[in-house]
Amino acid sequence: MEQVVMFLKQVINGVQVGSIYALVALGYTMVYGIVKLLNFAHGDFIMVGAYISLFAMTGTGMPVWLAAVIAVAGCALLGVLTEKIAYKPLRNSPKLSVLITAIGVSLFLQNLFLILFTSSPKPYPNTVNIPAVNVGPIQISGVTLVTIVLSAVSMIALQLFVKKTKMGRAMRAVSEDAQAATLMGVNVNHTISLTFAVGSGLAAIAAVMYCTAYPMVDPYMGSMLGLKAFIAAVLGGIGIIPGAMLGGFAIGLIESLTKAYISSQLADAVVFGILILVLLIKPAGIFGKNVGEKV
Repeated sequence: MEQVVMFLKQVINGVQVGSIYALVALGYTMVYGIVKLLNFAHGDFIMVGAYISLFAMTGTGMPVWLAAVIAVAGCALLGVLTEKIAYKPLRNSPKLSVLITAIGVSLFLQNLFLILFTSSPKPYPNTVNIPAVNVGPIQISGVTLVTIVLSAVSMIALQLFVKKTKMGRAMRAVSEDAQAATLMGVNVNHTISLTFAVGSGLAAIAAVMYCTAYPMVDPYMGSMLGLKAFIAAVLGGIGIIPGAMLGGFAIGLIESLTKAYISSQLADAVVFGILILVLLIKPAGIFGKNVGEKV
């Protein structure tokens, strides 16, 4: 019985972490689906969102929900500016140039915040005062409940936005064929900027959720989180929204179970090993389809 309880606890922990990975992976997959760009600075947008929400709460006394809104707005603006300044001039350049630029943006943000706030981790205030819920012998903390519910709501809202709204249809049109979308009256530049804004806003929501569960903020906090979310996006099928969700939860569960039953020191190695296996066996991911390129 104790083994079953321990397993269920690890599953709950995995779902909590996986929901954060899934939100971050959605940002990766949205941008890649529209402009075929791997925005490796996305993990650092999480770090920026964490600092914005932290100073909004500690500096002005804002409630957590308002600080989260400010963080979403700040990260959305950062995403749009990054696209306009760093990525838009390189749309017709080789993919390697864009990839190097994305890494450069990531390093720039890390070092900028290192200069501004030093490398010392800053404590994140306790923002969730919801009592734990007991389900039989299993206790689910209020932080876990809020994280899972907020993540699910964000994912459902994003899916409805992409599928049901005019701007969502424009995003899908640009993803399929940007030139044809332009002929149909879609403003491609505006659509790409909106995609960056939405993806970066999701990063801010993930930042608040992550800092609520792990209450420390530092300039490098987004690096590993962003890499794991990227692996989640690749696992599910990068460019596919349901794939990003599935990949996020899968990586979270695998990481949690590895820490519990194998070794906490090997958890990251197992996650990166999954990336290698996926690229070897099914590079397009679980929901992806292999598409041949015309030569």
